[in-house]
Amino acid sequence: MHWLIHPATSQGALMQQTWIVSLVAGLLVALYVYGAIIWCLIRYRRRESEPASFTGNKPLEITYAIIPLIIVIGLFLVTMHSELPVDRVSAHPENRIDVTAFRWSWRFGYNGDRIVTFGTPAQPPTLYLPLGRTTEIDLTSSDVNHSFWVPAFLFKRDAIPGMTNRFDLTPTRTGTFLSRCAQFCGVDHALMTFIVKVVPAAAYDRFIASNGVAKP
Repeated sequence: MHWLIHPATSQGALMQQTWIVSLVAGLLVALYVYGAIIWCLIRYRRRESEPASFTGNKPLEITYAIIPLIIVIGLFLVTMHSELPVDRVSAHPENRIDVTAFRWSWRFGYNGDRIVTFGTPAQPPTLYLPLGRTTEIDLTSSDVNHSFWVPAFLFKRDAIPGMTNRFDLTPTRTGTFLSRCAQFCGVDHALMTFIVKVVPAAAYDRFIASNGVAKP
């Protein structure tokens, strides 16, 4: 769960805020509900302690309708505040990579397919990203629906045939991160993994300049 505490991209840090707010809201609601259940079990544990029944308490009914509505609206606003900048794509990205999902692996094309790498279920490919730079990912699929999921980035996006999903990733720390397809896509879905390796910008530049010969 290290990735939940320390997401590896600036976009992941924004999504972390939504996760934390949702978690706190869920815990508060759970504490109230379970607390009320436990109180009732203790207070009315004997038959002679049965509470008096009543009907038509409109103020209470309105309160119980308004409070959940306020919680839902609040969570919606917090989520929108985080997701809008995450979904925003830079007009001038410092780097661009084409990612194509296929049964059951991945193809990565760097800077207009000057460098192309792909994998197999037995040999997952590696996606290289430069530290501190914004990379535009152009994601699609060549067959069925797949899903590009990097847990350490707190990020997942569907790969859909005939459609290109564009999004930005800006890594904030180096490292090697296991990633996978999160959309069931057939027999070898469980083996459809890939590695994301975030390297220093200078190492990434050498990789591009050498047409992929020099491994970062």
